[in-house]
Amino acid sequence: MIKNNGTRDDALPRRGQVKEVTSLANPVIKDIKALSQKKNREASGHFIAEGLKLVIDALDTGWHIDTLIYAISAKGKPLVDKVAARVVAGGGLVLEVSEKVLSSVTHRDNPQSVVGIFRSRWMPLADVRPKKGETWVALDRVRDPGNLGTIIRTADAAGASGVILIGETTDPFALETVRATMGSVFAMPVVRASVADFLKWQRGAGVNVVATHLKGAIDYRKPDFAARPVVLLMGNEQAGLPDELAEAADIRVRIPQQGRADSLNLAIATGIMLFEARRHLLALDDR
Repeated sequence: MIKNNGTRDDALPRRGQVKEVTSLANPVIKDIKALSQKKNREASGHFIAEGLKLVIDALDTGWHIDTLIYAISAKGKPLVDKVAARVVAGGGLVLEVSEKVLSSVTHRDNPQSVVGIFRSRWMPLADVRPKKGETWVALDRVRDPGNLGTIIRTADAAGASGVILIGETTDPFALETVRATMGSVFAMPVVRASVADFLKWQRGAGVNVVATHLKGAIDYRKPDFAARPVVLLMGNEQAGLPDELAEAADIRVRIPQQGRADSLNLAIATGIMLFEARRHLLALDDR
Protein backbone atom coordinates (compact mmCIF):
# COMPACT_ATOMS: atom_id res chain seq x y z
CA MET A 1 0.00 0.00 0.00
CA ILE A 2 1.09 3.58 -0.59
CA LYS A 3 2.15 5.30 2.58
CA ASN A 4 0.44 8.54 3.64
CA ASN A 5 3.47 10.64 2.71
CA GLY A 6 3.25 9.33 -0.87
CA THR A 7 6.37 7.17 -0.67
CA ARG A 8 6.56 3.48 -1.47
CA ASP A 9 8.16 0.61 0.35
CA ASP A 10 10.23 -1.05 -2.41
CA ALA A 11 9.65 -4.44 -0.81
CA LEU A 12 5.96 -4.22 -1.69
CA PRO A 13 4.49 -5.34 -5.03
CA ARG A 14 3.90 -2.63 -7.59
CA ARG A 15 0.55 -1.21 -8.64
CA GLY A 16 -1.15 -2.42 -11.79
CA GLN A 17 -0.09 -6.02 -11.35
CA VAL A 18 -1.30 -9.37 -9.98
CA LYS A 19 0.70 -11.11 -7.28
CA GLU A 20 0.15 -14.40 -5.45
CA VAL A 21 0.41 -14.21 -1.65
CA THR A 22 0.21 -17.15 0.75
CA SER A 23 2.11 -15.80 3.76
CA LEU A 24 0.47 -14.00 6.67
CA ALA A 25 3.78 -12.17 7.12
CA ASN A 26 3.50 -10.37 3.78
CA PRO A 27 3.81 -6.60 4.49
CA VAL A 28 0.77 -5.68 2.37
CA ILE A 29 -1.35 -8.24 4.21
CA LYS A 30 -0.12 -6.88 7.54
CA ASP A 31 -1.13 -3.36 6.49
CA ILE A 32 -4.56 -4.55 5.40
CA LYS A 33 -5.16 -6.57 8.57
CA ALA A 34 -4.35 -3.43 10.56
CA LEU A 35 -7.40 -1.76 9.00
CA SER A 36 -9.57 -3.73 11.42
CA GLN A 37 -8.66 -1.01 13.95
CA LYS A 38 -10.26 2.42 13.68
CA LYS A 39 -7.03 4.27 14.43
CA ASN A 40 -5.32 2.55 11.49
CA ARG A 41 -8.23 3.25 9.15
CA GLU A 42 -8.07 6.91 10.08
CA ALA A 43 -4.28 7.06 9.79
CA SER A 44 -4.20 5.41 6.36
CA GLY A 45 -7.54 6.71 5.06
CA HIS A 46 -8.50 3.22 3.83
CA PHE A 47 -11.14 0.64 4.67
CA ILE A 48 -12.11 -2.94 3.79
CA ALA A 49 -15.22 -4.03 1.87
CA GLU A 50 -15.93 -7.76 1.66
CA GLY A 51 -17.79 -9.49 -1.15
CA LEU A 52 -17.83 -9.46 -4.94
CA LYS A 53 -21.16 -7.60 -5.08
CA LEU A 54 -19.86 -4.77 -2.89
CA VAL A 55 -16.71 -4.47 -4.98
CA ILE A 56 -18.71 -4.34 -8.23
CA ASP A 57 -21.11 -1.79 -6.69
CA ALA A 58 -18.14 0.36 -5.76
CA LEU A 59 -16.62 0.21 -9.22
CA ASP A 60 -19.95 0.95 -10.86
CA THR A 61 -20.42 4.07 -8.69
CA GLY A 62 -16.99 5.45 -9.53
CA TRP A 63 -14.91 4.35 -6.54
CA HIS A 64 -11.27 3.49 -7.09
CA ILE A 65 -9.99 0.21 -5.63
CA ASP A 66 -6.58 0.59 -4.09
CA THR A 67 -6.08 -3.18 -3.61
CA LEU A 68 -8.21 -6.15 -4.66
CA ILE A 69 -7.80 -9.46 -2.85
CA TYR A 70 -9.38 -12.71 -3.97
CA ALA A 71 -9.04 -16.36 -3.04
CA ILE A 72 -6.88 -18.40 -5.39
CA SER A 73 -9.85 -20.79 -5.67
CA ALA A 74 -11.90 -17.94 -7.24
CA LYS A 75 -9.43 -17.42 -10.08
CA GLY A 76 -10.99 -18.20 -13.43
CA LYS A 77 -14.51 -17.18 -12.45
CA PRO A 78 -15.63 -14.70 -15.15
CA LEU A 79 -16.85 -11.94 -12.82
CA VAL A 80 -13.78 -12.15 -10.59
CA ASP A 81 -11.43 -12.08 -13.58
CA LYS A 82 -13.32 -9.11 -15.05
CA VAL A 83 -13.08 -7.14 -11.79
CA ALA A 84 -9.38 -7.99 -11.44
CA ALA A 85 -8.75 -6.73 -14.97
CA ARG A 86 -10.55 -3.46 -14.19
CA VAL A 87 -8.45 -2.97 -11.05
CA VAL A 88 -5.17 -3.62 -12.85
CA ALA A 89 -6.20 -1.30 -15.69
CA GLY A 90 -6.93 1.40 -13.12
CA GLY A 91 -3.50 1.07 -11.56
CA GLY A 92 -4.59 -0.95 -8.52
CA LEU A 93 -2.91 -3.94 -6.96
CA VAL A 94 -4.46 -7.41 -7.22
CA LEU A 95 -3.51 -10.15 -4.78
CA GLU A 96 -4.36 -13.83 -5.23
CA VAL A 97 -4.31 -15.21 -1.70
CA SER A 98 -4.79 -18.45 0.17
CA GLU A 99 -7.96 -19.09 2.20
CA LYS A 100 -5.86 -18.70 5.35
CA VAL A 101 -4.75 -15.23 4.34
CA LEU A 102 -8.27 -14.22 3.33
CA SER A 103 -9.67 -15.37 6.69
CA SER A 104 -7.04 -13.34 8.52
CA VAL A 105 -8.06 -10.20 6.63
CA THR A 106 -11.82 -10.55 7.19
CA HIS A 107 -11.65 -12.16 10.66
CA ARG A 108 -14.08 -14.85 9.50
CA ASP A 109 -13.64 -18.59 9.14
CA ASN A 110 -15.68 -18.68 5.93
CA PRO A 111 -15.03 -15.35 4.25
CA GLN A 112 -16.37 -14.29 0.90
CA SER A 113 -13.89 -14.85 -1.89
CA VAL A 114 -13.29 -11.18 -2.82
CA VAL A 115 -12.20 -8.20 -0.71
CA GLY A 116 -11.56 -4.64 -1.82
CA ILE A 117 -9.50 -1.93 -0.13
CA PHE A 118 -10.84 1.58 -0.71
CA ARG A 119 -10.03 5.12 0.35
CA SER A 120 -12.57 6.53 2.81
CA ARG A 121 -14.77 9.39 1.64
CA TRP A 122 -16.14 12.05 3.97
CA MET A 123 -18.34 14.82 2.60
CA PRO A 124 -17.62 18.18 4.28
CA LEU A 125 -20.60 19.58 6.19
CA ALA A 126 -20.10 22.92 4.41
CA ASP A 127 -20.85 21.16 1.11
CA VAL A 128 -24.26 19.97 2.30
CA ARG A 129 -26.78 22.39 0.79
CA PRO A 130 -30.12 20.58 0.86
CA LYS A 131 -32.69 21.35 -1.83
CA LYS A 132 -36.45 20.97 -1.71
CA GLY A 133 -37.38 17.30 -1.91
CA GLU A 134 -34.16 16.17 -0.20
CA THR A 135 -34.05 14.23 3.06
CA TRP A 136 -30.98 13.87 5.23
CA VAL A 137 -30.52 11.71 8.32
CA ALA A 138 -28.57 13.13 11.27
CA LEU A 139 -27.50 10.61 13.92
CA ASP A 140 -26.31 11.62 17.37
CA ARG A 141 -23.56 9.37 18.77
CA VAL A 142 -24.77 6.15 17.12
CA ARG A 143 -22.75 3.32 18.68
CA ASP A 144 -23.79 0.07 17.04
CA PRO A 145 -22.11 -0.81 13.70
CA GLY A 146 -25.09 -2.90 12.63
CA ASN A 147 -27.51 -0.06 13.31
CA LEU A 148 -25.41 2.44 11.39
CA GLY A 149 -24.94 0.11 8.44
CA THR A 150 -28.67 -0.66 8.32
CA ILE A 151 -29.53 3.04 8.48
CA ILE A 152 -27.18 3.84 5.59
CA ARG A 153 -28.76 1.03 3.57
CA THR A 154 -32.30 2.18 4.46
CA ALA A 155 -31.49 5.82 3.66
CA ASP A 156 -30.27 4.69 0.25
CA ALA A 157 -33.43 2.63 -0.34
CA ALA A 158 -35.69 5.53 0.64
CA GLY A 159 -33.91 7.95 -1.67
CA ALA A 160 -32.32 10.07 1.04
CA SER A 161 -29.42 12.34 0.14
CA GLY A 162 -26.94 11.47 2.88
CA VAL A 163 -26.17 10.73 6.53
CA ILE A 164 -24.70 13.21 9.01
CA LEU A 165 -22.90 11.71 12.03
CA ILE A 166 -22.88 13.98 15.07
CA GLY A 167 -20.34 13.62 17.87
CA GLU A 168 -18.43 10.44 18.68
CA THR A 169 -20.03 7.75 16.55
CA THR A 170 -19.14 4.29 15.39
CA ASP A 171 -17.06 4.26 12.22
CA PRO A 172 -19.12 3.98 8.99
CA PHE A 173 -16.06 2.40 7.36
CA ALA A 174 -15.62 -0.37 9.94
CA LEU A 175 -15.86 -3.81 8.34
CA GLU A 176 -19.04 -4.70 10.28
CA THR A 177 -20.75 -1.45 9.26
CA VAL A 178 -19.77 -1.79 5.61
CA ARG A 179 -21.17 -5.34 5.59
CA ALA A 180 -24.48 -4.11 7.02
CA THR A 181 -24.82 -1.42 4.33
CA MET A 182 -24.91 -4.12 1.64
CA GLY A 183 -23.10 -1.77 -0.73
CA SER A 184 -25.01 1.42 0.08
CA VAL A 185 -21.90 2.90 1.71
CA PHE A 186 -20.70 3.52 -1.85
CA ALA A 187 -23.89 5.38 -2.83
CA MET A 188 -24.67 7.40 0.29
CA PRO A 189 -22.61 10.50 1.21
CA VAL A 190 -21.45 10.46 4.83
CA VAL A 191 -20.68 13.60 6.84
CA ARG A 192 -19.24 14.01 10.33
CA ALA A 193 -19.73 17.02 12.58
CA SER A 194 -19.51 18.15 16.18
CA VAL A 195 -22.71 19.24 17.93
CA ALA A 196 -21.60 22.87 17.68
CA ASP A 197 -20.83 22.61 13.97
CA PHE A 198 -24.15 20.89 13.25
CA LEU A 199 -26.15 23.54 15.12
CA LYS A 200 -24.29 26.34 13.34
CA TRP A 201 -24.91 24.66 9.97
CA GLN A 202 -28.58 24.09 10.79
CA ARG A 203 -29.21 27.79 11.38
CA GLY A 204 -28.21 28.70 7.84
CA ALA A 205 -29.22 25.59 5.89
CA GLY A 206 -32.91 26.36 5.39
CA VAL A 207 -33.93 22.90 6.52
CA ASN A 208 -36.78 21.53 8.59
CA VAL A 209 -35.16 19.55 11.41
CA VAL A 210 -37.56 16.89 12.67
CA ALA A 211 -36.33 15.16 15.82
CA THR A 212 -37.70 11.99 17.36
CA HIS A 213 -38.01 12.42 21.11
CA LEU A 214 -39.84 10.65 23.94
CA LYS A 215 -41.30 14.02 24.94
CA GLY A 216 -42.38 14.81 21.40
CA ALA A 217 -45.96 16.04 21.36
CA ILE A 218 -46.57 15.56 17.64
CA ASP A 219 -47.39 12.29 15.88
CA TYR A 220 -44.59 11.50 13.42
CA ARG A 221 -47.12 11.38 10.57
CA LYS A 222 -48.34 14.96 11.09
CA PRO A 223 -45.44 17.27 10.03
CA ASP A 224 -45.34 18.79 6.56
CA PHE A 225 -42.37 16.97 5.05
CA ALA A 226 -42.82 18.58 1.62
CA ALA A 227 -42.43 22.31 2.27
CA ARG A 228 -38.67 22.41 2.92
CA PRO A 229 -35.69 20.05 2.81
CA VAL A 230 -35.86 17.71 5.80
CA VAL A 231 -33.25 16.59 8.29
CA LEU A 232 -34.39 13.66 10.44
CA LEU A 233 -32.56 13.96 13.76
CA MET A 234 -32.25 10.66 15.61
CA GLY A 235 -30.77 10.09 19.08
CA ASN A 236 -28.27 7.70 20.60
CA GLU A 237 -29.46 4.10 21.17
CA GLN A 238 -29.36 4.33 24.97
CA ALA A 239 -29.61 8.02 25.88
CA GLY A 240 -31.67 9.50 23.06
CA LEU A 241 -31.12 13.08 21.98
CA PRO A 242 -29.39 15.50 24.36
CA ASP A 243 -31.39 18.61 25.28
CA GLU A 244 -29.09 20.83 23.23
CA LEU A 245 -30.03 19.07 19.99
CA ALA A 246 -33.66 18.33 20.86
CA GLU A 247 -34.42 21.95 21.74
CA ALA A 248 -32.83 23.22 18.52
CA ALA A 249 -35.07 21.03 16.35
CA ASP A 250 -37.95 22.67 14.49
CA ILE A 251 -40.34 19.86 15.41
CA ARG A 252 -40.14 17.09 18.01
CA VAL A 253 -42.18 14.02 17.11
CA ARG A 254 -42.96 10.64 18.61
CA ILE A 255 -43.76 7.27 17.08
CA PRO A 256 -46.83 5.89 18.95
CA GLN A 257 -46.45 2.47 20.56
CA GLN A 258 -48.88 0.04 22.16
CA GLY A 259 -46.88 -2.96 23.32
CA ARG A 260 -44.74 -3.47 26.41
CA ALA A 261 -41.49 -2.42 24.72
CA ASP A 262 -40.51 1.05 25.89
CA SER A 263 -38.50 1.95 22.79
CA LEU A 264 -37.71 1.01 19.21
CA ASN A 265 -34.41 -0.11 17.76
CA LEU A 266 -32.66 2.95 16.29
CA ALA A 267 -32.44 1.51 12.78
CA ILE A 268 -36.14 0.54 12.82
CA ALA A 269 -37.21 3.97 14.09
CA THR A 270 -35.07 5.70 11.48
CA GLY A 271 -36.56 3.53 8.74
CA ILE A 272 -40.10 4.43 9.83
CA MET A 273 -39.23 8.13 9.82
CA LEU A 274 -37.47 7.97 6.46
CA PHE A 275 -40.31 6.34 4.59
CA GLU A 276 -42.88 8.63 6.19
CA ALA A 277 -40.83 11.73 5.39
CA ARG A 278 -40.48 10.64 1.77
CA ARG A 279 -43.92 9.09 1.31
CA HIS A 280 -45.04 11.98 -0.91
CA LEU A 281 -42.04 11.32 -3.18
CA LEU A 282 -42.24 7.54 -3.38
CA ALA A 283 -44.42 5.61 -5.78
CA LEU A 284 -44.56 2.03 -7.01
CA ASP A 285 -43.36 1.45 -10.55
CA ASP A 286 -46.47 0.48 -12.51
CA ARG A 287 -44.58 -1.03 -15.42
